[in-house]
Amino acid sequence: MKQLLFHDDPAFWFETLRNLGLAAYGGSDVGEVVATASRVTPGDYDGWHDAWLSTAERLETETRGSHPISARDGLLRASSYYRAAEFFLHGNPDDPRIDHAYECSVACFRDAVAHFTDITPVEIPYQDTVLRGYFYRAAGEGPKPALVMHNGFDGAAEELHFFGALGGQERGYHVLTFDGPGQPSAIHRGGTTFRPDWENVVGPVLDFLTKEPGVDPARIALLGVSLGGYLAPRAAAYEPRLAAVVAVDGVFDAVSALTAHLPLPHEEAVRRAAAEHDEELDRMIAAARAESPVMRWAFDHGRYVTGTSTDREFLAEYARYNFRDGSAANITCPVLVCEATNDLYYSATEESDPRKLYRHLTAPKTLLSFTEEEGADAHCHPGALRLSVARIFDWLDDTV
Repeated sequence: MKQLLFHDDPAFWFETLRNLGLAAYGGSDVGEVVATASRVTPGDYDGWHDAWLSTAERLETETRGSHPISARDGLLRASSYYRAAEFFLHGNPDDPRIDHAYECSVACFRDAVAHFTDITPVEIPYQDTVLRGYFYRAAGEGPKPALVMHNGFDGAAEELHFFGALGGQERGYHVLTFDGPGQPSAIHRGGTTFRPDWENVVGPVLDFLTKEPGVDPARIALLGVSLGGYLAPRAAAYEPRLAAVVAVDGVFDAVSALTAHLPLPHEEAVRRAAAEHDEELDRMIAAARAESPVMRWAFDHGRYVTGTSTDREFLAEYARYNFRDGSAANITCPVLVCEATNDLYYSATEESDPRKLYRHLTAPKTLLSFTEEEGADAHCHPGALRLSVARIFDWLDDTV
């Protein structure tokens, strides 16, 4: 999708588009997003934070205590804007603005969904802590299919409200959203960092879900967004209770989004990242950060969610998130792999990550492309949420 704002800063433009897209399910308003973004200078992380925080605070103040539906709608939007405010600040994990905006975002969201009678915050037992999320109960009696949803490298469970949870609920699915290790509530409230063996995360989630009345244990699907396009299929490779898995969008080797910006072959970059010292590679990463706004943010955020202390250490850790071990062939349930034809991170060619993942699958599989003509070609299709939700749930209807 053509950049309409921030022409020299694809990272700022994508996050603006991401927030624009939430309007499809009530998570933003177009004018609010455009007005906020217009006050931001490209590359200015502090200015980005200040603009979005100002919009969120104004909206929260205006809508709290207003009529119930107006309060619900305003708080949903304020939640999105608070989440946007802290998005680019993770290069300094000790910045107090991060937790402030995050906690405001969650508080607004929870107060908003309290106006729904069929959405409940949940805490899922996981090791010696809990995973936080939301259960969306479908209307009607009797056993119904269920969809488990999680986000990826940087998205929150609250954002999934707009990325398919509401859409699934109105189609007769029970939906369980959650933040796993490395995702917002786990990082903000416990410092629990990412892990690649996602089956060990999804297992406890399914244990929790199957105890819910009305959930048909034979019809449970799993959907992952962004890096979740690796995490969800990885879980499906080792979790036999899943009836289907959806990758939005498919990821075969996560670190390839970073190594593509380095003047080294992929394999060499991965090998050298694991070395105790490599000053030349450090300089290459620094140059990539300076040249690309996307790489600047990715390395900052990557250290934050993996608990690594240097960019090169993060690169080595992120290299563990891949299907090069052949585990994609272990998946036996049907798989839907989505791709964006103008993905900011993974290009849609025969060598793209979604198509690499698709080719390595031996289970029943479907590849679903989203294009510029549809306004859906951006990473995870935020410009066409209604379209993508419809296509994904039509596939789920036919599959489970």
